Amino acid sequence: MPVPLPLDECVSPLWFAPVFRQYLWGGRRLGEVLGKPIGPEGRFAESWEVVDHGADQSTVEWGWSGSNSLAGQTLRELMSGRGASLIGPNWLAEIHSDRYPTALQGRFPLLVKWLDAQQNLSLQVHPNNEQAAQQSPPDLGKSEAWYVADALPGSRVYAGLLPGVGPAECEAAMQAGRLQEILNSYCPQVGDCIYIPAGTIHAIGAGLLVAEVQQASDTTYRLYDWDRRGDNGLPRPLQANQAMAVADWQRGPVPPVVP
Repeated sequence: MPVPLPLDECVSPLWFAPVFRQYLWGGRRLGEVLGKPIGPEGRFAESWEVVDHGADQSTVEWGWSGSNSLAGQTLRELMSGRGASLIGPNWLAEIHSDRYPTALQGRFPLLVKWLDAQQNLSLQVHPNNEQAAQQSPPDLGKSEAWYVADALPGSRVYAGLLPGVGPAECEAAMQAGRLQEILNSYCPQVGDCIYIPAGTIHAIGAGLLVAEVQQASDTTYRLYDWDRRGDNGLPRPLQANQAMAVADWQRGPVPPVVP
């Protein structure tokens, strides 16, 4: 039987202030569709709803522990003082174990965000836990899942590679400028959920509004950026070697999750 927490340690539902990210592929739907308090100008790409990742911290706007207001506290502070109340004692023990790099122990294990893709995101891949732990500084791996909340006509996701595509075929396609021809892509439906394990080559396509639940990591290796240029007029940097090194070449096509 689970041991009940003392009343003064019980935490109410918490309301966090969003942390916004502006990238060249973002738009305005975070405000127009979701009612987020974005400014009057700018390309708002992501709204981080729950995050405990270094300096990126969710801050409580509303919530209580017993009779004490938690407003103003960061998720890192809550995890330090009330971690068992938030994620339970078993998960708290897990994230303090030696399976996590010392610098990452105690971090809230998930990052929840909204994404407004007005352009394609870069074709990218994320490392798994073991690979990310070797970075400097170390990070968690990044498996993620997308929930499609809105999809304009013709919007696509790029999830995995076509059957039989390995590193040699991918390298040849990159050299020939034909990378899109080896990607598994399809037009998702509103309500689809797509699970992207670490190592999967993927991209969210233009026109999609997506809720994402992922590991608390911000490590991304770009393999391809659709030949576009950043705000400085230069191509955005790629990390093709790192992407190829962490890609899971056995993954193949990734369809939506079957409920």
